[in-house]
Amino acid sequence: MIHLPGLTNSDLVALTEWRRDLHRHPELSGEERATAARVVAMLHPTQPDSIVTGLGGHGVAALYDSGTPGPRILLRCELDGLPIQETASHDHRSQTPGKGHLCGHDGHMTMIAAVARLLGRQRPARGSVVLMFQPAEETGAGAAAVVADPAFADFRPDYAFAIHNWPGVPLGRAAITAGPVMCASRGMHLRFAGRTAHASQPENGLSPMAALSRLMPALAALGQGQCGTDPDYALATVCHARLGEPAFGVAPGEAELFVTLRALTDARMERLVAEAETLAREAAQSDGLALDIAYEDVFVTTENTPAAAGIVTRTLHRLNIPHGSDPFPLPGSEDFGRFGGVGTELAMILLGSGLDSPALHNPDFDFPDDLIPIGARLFAGLVEDLTAPA
Repeated sequence: MIHLPGLTNSDLVALTEWRRDLHRHPELSGEERATAARVVAMLHPTQPDSIVTGLGGHGVAALYDSGTPGPRILLRCELDGLPIQETASHDHRSQTPGKGHLCGHDGHMTMIAAVARLLGRQRPARGSVVLMFQPAEETGAGAAAVVADPAFADFRPDYAFAIHNWPGVPLGRAAITAGPVMCASRGMHLRFAGRTAHASQPENGLSPMAALSRLMPALAALGQGQCGTDPDYALATVCHARLGEPAFGVAPGEAELFVTLRALTDARMERLVAEAETLAREAAQSDGLALDIAYEDVFVTTENTPAAAGIVTRTLHRLNIPHGSDPFPLPGSEDFGRFGGVGTELAMILLGSGLDSPALHNPDFDFPDDLIPIGARLFAGLVEDLTAPA
């Protein structure tokens, strides 16, 4: 087996500073132009065989080809930050008010940047590696846009891997399992239209108040089971409701409702959507209201294939990285599942970011720099194991 070279101390110093620079300059989903430019500038010295920009928005892909037939391996990370004000006091805190890298995407990019350095020094023994810096993960739109981009056809992989840091798990401990590992979810936006009236004569109008009052608990009652124990797990969370305008003289004539639907599998999501839409239409029809239904932030299930999960497990054993299957499956969502499909073996891996780490999306979260070499070593190990001479 040909091993990729290891990271030097100077590599780790440079990568850490690069990660902190990313952290200082977060950009939201669909706005990652400057982040993508930083990525391209980082990639050029590693001399990839090709770099494609603008994938699915601001996505960047770099190809490292051995020149010998073999598998194509995609390693994916995310470009986007979050619309959250950072409260940490460290020197590399966000310089952009109201925005922060509070999910660790800056660290994920840096682990992939470390692999770029290694591949720049030595290509795999056979096959090729695609380093994918994906836009708009937080909204669920990015992976779908990348996969739909005609330019992605040249990068379609045989294997696809991603790592996400995970607070509450010992630093560097990995989690891997086959099957569904992260839930499908979508934001359901309901708009009801009736007719306003004077507040002294509500009978002259058509208010959605009663329909909304009945519908909210009915939607919440669609939930079923627990994510880790029930294969038919589903959840409907009422997130926002608005009735009319904040005026005392007007009986409301319209309303809107935001509901997050969540399910462990795509098939269960289809059933949950049908059930929720039926309830909404019945509520509107019974009260003579017009109804519009729209969806946002649509995530499919992320499901690890048995073959990919087995490869990760063997690599973790070889590298002596502690691992297990907890805390999978997770009720949260990730759009990495979009890279799966016919002919692609896919695995999402968790790496613990520390027992005492603030939770993801907390305003004081910061990716631990000590995780950079661990994640890079795992990614590089997967490349080594899959591209070893036959």
